[in-house]
Amino acid sequence: MGAGAGVDTEEGRLMRHDFLDRYSRQESPIHRLSAEAKLMCALAVIALTVAVPMNAVGYFAGLTSGLAAVAVVARIPMGYVGMRLLWMEPFVLGIGALTLLQPGGWKIFVGMTVKSTLSLGTMVLLANTTPFAELLRVLRRVRVPALFVTTLALLYRYLFVLVDEAERMQRARMARTFDRRRWHGWKTLGTVAGQLFVRSTERAERIYAAMLARGWK
Repeated sequence: MGAGAGVDTEEGRLMRHDFLDRYSRQESPIHRLSAEAKLMCALAVIALTVAVPMNAVGYFAGLTSGLAAVAVVARIPMGYVGMRLLWMEPFVLGIGALTLLQPGGWKIFVGMTVKSTLSLGTMVLLANTTPFAELLRVLRRVRVPALFVTTLALLYRYLFVLVDEAERMQRARMARTFDRRRWHGWKTLGTVAGQLFVRSTERAERIYAAMLARGWK
């Protein structure tokens, strides 16, 4: 009974959100590799992907095949990886769209999109083959500035708080006014997004004040 009650706590609700690293605690040959090796390999792949020419079609095809092979060996569904990339792709396209304003912008746009997508795919696989706590431990071990590591930890932790807040607001909206069959129901999504931004900002300010009160600088 105690275990069941624990799931209903706020921490229990937050721990149910696993959209970032749902498969990070599976058992596979990839998961059993050291966190240090996986992080270094991922960073090397991303650095090489950024450095190669935009017309390196062979490299991009090979890397795509390699990432797919890693996903298969690690038993991470390709649909899961694809959905995570789709969530992040609007940011990539938004930044890449700026290149369309210059001569030859289409080539740059396509190259940036391909490189960014492959780099994000690498990070998605890293996050789903290595628990986030282990990645933070590796960063501390290689002497990454403590402020950066702490910021990453806080970002990871409170991203779940943001998702939980969004789900609460969505449930309340659906229970009161939202109707998928009506246009005005969709219009309320803008209001929800605005409220979520305000609540997130207020929560961030409270967290920051609490950290300052505890001597965090």
